[in-house]
Amino acid sequence: MKILAVGDIVGKVGLQKLKDTLPKLIEENNIDFVVVNGENAADGMGITEKMYKDILSLKVNVVTMGNHTWGKKEIFNFINDEQIIRPANYPNNNPGKGYNIYQCKGKKIAVINLIGRTTMSILSENPFIISKQIIEKLKKDVDIIIVDFHAEATAEKIALGYYLDGEATIVFGTHTHVQTADETILEKGTAYITDIGMTGPKKSVIGMDVDVSIKRFETSLPEKYKVAEGKGKLDSCLFEIDDNTNKVKKIIRINK
Repeated sequence: MKILAVGDIVGKVGLQKLKDTLPKLIEENNIDFVVVNGENAADGMGITEKMYKDILSLKVNVVTMGNHTWGKKEIFNFINDEQIIRPANYPNNNPGKGYNIYQCKGKKIAVINLIGRTTMSILSENPFIISKQIIEKLKKDVDIIIVDFHAEATAEKIALGYYLDGEATIVFGTHTHVQTADETILEKGTAYITDIGMTGPKKSVIGMDVDVSIKRFETSLPEKYKVAEGKGKLDSCLFEIDDNTNKVKKIIRINK
């Protein structure tokens, strides 16, 4: 089985790049299951229902979210849909689900979304404790467990990778929008990468307009960010799984 994780969709440029690139990518690589982080799709903050449906139309199996989950109010109209999940360590009274189970080629695949706590300024429960609780509940009933850890600090992401080694099939990071080159299969078999990158404007500062970003850093004035325009890029990671062991045997970073 081949599973593709696509980095954070940023704005209209990112969504268009996904539309232009993903179908061919799926066909050329015989990809079976696709996870896309969509929390920056709508002008960098949140996702609209139309965007969500557009993403699913590209044979995407599940859309994960993050710190901008509630960025667009219309999210409440579809947050309980089966194919979208938000961080599982958000407060219990939040709408939506933090994980779900999907069927693919005779396998049961659990996808869990988590958010980090280091420098994130988001009220959330401990992602380490919550992830272990969820996996303990699911592991006897599923074949593959995928974790999207939406976090800022590389140390927090790496620590979670080791914490879930042998428990999760795949742990990948999102949020920083810069793809890391540390893909590895850990000692107990869990496939890990700190960040899978971004699908958005190529000439940008993590998706935002270059001039606006420089002005903010140069002057320290609260210039409003805006999503960059121009040519897009797609960052993703392909995980090849042994159908007999349900373990990842190969990780390939993809940049288009």
